Amino acid sequence: MEDCIFCKIVAGEIPCYKVWEDENFLAFLDIHPVSAGHTLVIPKKHFRWVWDIENYSEYWEKVRQVARLLKEKLGAEWIQVSIMGIDIPHAHVHLIPHLLDKDQEEDKENLQQICQRIKS
Repeated sequence: MEDCIFCKIVAGEIPCYKVWEDENFLAFLDIHPVSAGHTLVIPKKHFRWVWDIENYSEYWEKVRQVARLLKEKLGAEWIQVSIMGIDIPHAHVHLIPHLLDKDQEEDKENLQQICQRIKS
């Protein structure tokens, strides 16, 4: 879709803090995080709703893989999963880390530093 912000991110027309990707899916930091490391996982191909994704099982395996990555790299106690789908008309899942270290919570504004920690 021409005016879809997530399609523009996939195409490289809009920058993002990419933490993971493969040929079909992309994970990047939310620019308005609920907590440090708040990540969105999207299909690279445009689908309006999560339920419409053709390779649905593969998508959820990738969501789980990214959630485990966040847990490991950020020391999260647990990862909240949220699917709303009304804010951006492109299928996406929110992964919201709940961190053990409260100092990391205060660091949620430094997206570049968090991105590097996850990717390392």
